Amino acid sequence: MAKALIWSALPSPVGELLLTTDGGRLTGLFFRPHKTSHQQWDRARRTGIEDPSAAVLAATRTQLGEYFDGVRTVFELPLAPQGTAFQQRVWAALTEIPYGETRSYGAIAKRLDLIPGASRAVGLANGANPISIVVPCHRVIGADGSLTGYGGGLDRKRFLLDLERGALF
Repeated sequence: MAKALIWSALPSPVGELLLTTDGGRLTGLFFRPHKTSHQQWDRARRTGIEDPSAAVLAATRTQLGEYFDGVRTVFELPLAPQGTAFQQRVWAALTEIPYGETRSYGAIAKRLDLIPGASRAVGLANGANPISIVVPCHRVIGADGSLTGYGGGLDRKRFLLDLERGALF
């Protein structure tokens, strides 16, 4: 029997966020709006249990507050993103990108010892990341340094990168 989806909404400087857990680990952090967030919000409200006091959701709320205040640079949360083995590899590589730094899709492909030209596959996996901000997909940019697609929108990506570069304080 599957565990119940537990969720909480969180206002933030980048808009309302949906946090989800399986009861012990963070399973999702979605923007509203986001390319797929309407599905996530609908599912949470239809089949989940709203409980902002759930331990991992409370810890996530605290740590996100610290992040947006510019005092947290590393998240310390138990994570359980759902995806393929390849997506899991890419998401793990994203967590290795230091706060305030960026990497290109190609650099991540190289880091994972993928074949030349695998940056497109890395981009697709990056775009499927279900735990935005905490698994920092916003730190991935184009090879030429340009801001490229972001499910939460390029304005949010720019905001998060500026926050991490200290441009907002």
